[in-house]
Amino acid sequence: MPCLYISTNVNLDDVDKDPIFSEATKAVATIIGRPEHLVMVILKGLVAISFNGNKEPAAYAEIVSMGGITKQVKRNLIATLGTILEAKLSIPRARFFLKVCDTTAAGNSSKL
Repeated sequence: MPCLYISTNVNLDDVDKDPIFSEATKAVATIIGRPEHLVMVILKGLVAISFNGNKEPAAYAEIVSMGGITKQVKRNLIATLGTILEAKLSIPRARFFLKVCDTTAAGNSSKL
C-alpha cells in the first residue's frame, strides 16, 4: 500500500481538499502501478516550513511504497505531485521536496 504524506505551510482551512486527495491518489496509483483503493494520502497544513531562508508557500512530502519504485517512477512522482500542489495550493514546483522510500529496496521482507 503506497502512502503519501504531504506537509505544507499553506493554511488549508478554506481549501477544497477533495480534488487534492483524488488527484494525488490517482497519480500515485497510476505511476507506481497499484490500485487506487490501496493508496493512502495524508495532507497536513500550517506546518512550520522555511525553505531557502523564507516562509513562502512550500511543501515537503514522503511516499513509502512496497515495490514499484524506479528512477523513472521517482521523476514522474516529483513532476506530477509538484504540478498538483502548484495548481491546487499555489506552491511553486521549485518549493516542493519529495522523499521516496521503497520498503523492499534493501531486501526487507515482512512476514505479516
